[in-house]
Amino acid sequence: MDPSSVAQLDLERRGRTGVPEVIYAAGKTLEQNIALVGALYARTGFALATRIPADQRVALAAAYTDAVVDTGSGTLRRGALPRTGERIGIVCAGTSDLPIADEAAFCVDAFGHDAIRATDVGVAGIHRLFDALGDIERCRALIVVAGMEGALPSVVAGLVRAPVIAVPTSIGYGAAFDGLAALLGMLNACAPGIAVVNIDNGFGAAAMAHKIVAAASR
Repeated sequence: MDPSSVAQLDLERRGRTGVPEVIYAAGKTLEQNIALVGALYARTGFALATRIPADQRVALAAAYTDAVVDTGSGTLRRGALPRTGERIGIVCAGTSDLPIADEAAFCVDAFGHDAIRATDVGVAGIHRLFDALGDIERCRALIVVAGMEGALPSVVAGLVRAPVIAVPTSIGYGAAFDGLAALLGMLNACAPGIAVVNIDNGFGAAAMAHKIVAAASR
């Protein structure tokens, strides 16, 4: 398939904004995703695809044996951006939130940073967060992923100096409204220094953290 028949690749986006064009694979056919990954890599030496449909992940990985794939989050990359040595923390409230935290960590690593993980440290067992604070406090930015009532980002932001990017997930019982409750809780957090991205948007959080770290390094 000719990729120009389905998309106009923005090859200058990384130079213009600091974040390269990334393929949102959901809603695209396998043939389209294969073509776009190949075209981006051929032109720039780097291709990142997120939200690959579950029924395409094996075939897309088989099409590019040099690709690195995270099957849990449906994320793939070919090539690599220069390593920065900067540390970005990905703090995950519960195991059920892991697919979104995994997407964020995969994208952080793809953008050249070190992804520092703290998993299953939600407010129901807050002592687990304190055990991880030593690593978290050494990060330049933090991505905090939580569902249910979405309280974890406010707790983290009250403990650290780094900016916090909050990611509400669609995990929770009925009144969680597929992540709306967590989103509203994070938007209403009393701790300052929190930015909130859309529900389940691990990639968006990684892009924001990347821009924060890049701006601080100028």
